[in-house]
Amino acid sequence: MARAKKTGREQGFEQSIGRLERIVQELEGGDRPLEESLRLFEEGIQLTRLCAARLDEAQRRIDLLTKGEQGDLKLIPFDEPGDDPADPDDADGSDGP
Repeated sequence: MARAKKTGREQGFEQSIGRLERIVQELEGGDRPLEESLRLFEEGIQLTRLCAARLDEAQRRIDLLTKGEQGDLKLIPFDEPGDDPADPDDADGSDGP
């Protein structure tokens, strides 16, 4: 049995971003009639809000997962490009020797 196409809130984050990118390309082309451009703009705003809400939810989940034993939030920075957490010369996290 074929699945029905997902709409709005049912779309995954990646699908929403992909659709948003296509909308931007269509609007930047400038060859759409005004009414169609407005419809695309409205859809883009909805997708932007949906994606922002999903990112906020993901941030809340990350915060929950990074809480310490006492319930305090431990800030765990993302590795910056070029940082190697397995580098034995940088065991103390400092930049110097």
